[in-house]
Amino acid sequence: MSTSTTVLVVDDHALVREGLSTVLDLQPDLSVVGTAATVTEAQAAHDQHSPDVVVTDLQLPDGTGLDIVRRLRARRPEVGLVVVTMHAGDEQILAAMQAGASGFVGKDAPSSEVVAAARRSAVSPGSFVCAGLVQAVVRQRASRERALTEREHAVLLLLAEGLGSAGIGERLFLAESTAKSDITRIYQKLGAANRAQALVTAMRSGLLSSVDPSSR
Repeated sequence: MSTSTTVLVVDDHALVREGLSTVLDLQPDLSVVGTAATVTEAQAAHDQHSPDVVVTDLQLPDGTGLDIVRRLRARRPEVGLVVVTMHAGDEQILAAMQAGASGFVGKDAPSSEVVAAARRSAVSPGSFVCAGLVQAVVRQRASRERALTEREHAVLLLLAEGLGSAGIGERLFLAESTAKSDITRIYQKLGAANRAQALVTAMRSGLLSSVDPSSR
């Protein structure tokens, strides 16, 4: 009985798809059981083969590799999910991590990195590994810090204390309408719909070191 880790390769470019498949299939511990060129084909191939690992491109004709990652992560927490793409910017790296990918590799990386990522994802599917992750997080944090003005940051700190627009206005000597406008801009910049989401995002990005439990 084979103990090989089974792999599904998804890429809309035939040369890349075949190249990745060949590299992975040459490994004694890996076995490519299927390939796909679209999100739809990937879903069908996955359902047919139930691979241990899916290696997918980011940009596909009928969606993205992140669509595949989200769907499969929700259905099979144990599956390894590796994104391999030429679009390896901070936004793509962080989006892959948030979608539930196990690893992220740029197409300009050596093929050995794809092999290593596939192996790693099979063992630790819930751990995201990417060579540029730390730098991406640092740059994102710096960007968010620059995005908030000094007054907006002061408003954010008071939101974390549990104050509303009236209390914030009084503390900062602002009209309540001005405080409300500042709060709205903070939500927009942090991509949040409400106070709780804003505080969670601010905590994760390092804008806040702590939050008063009563403010949530």
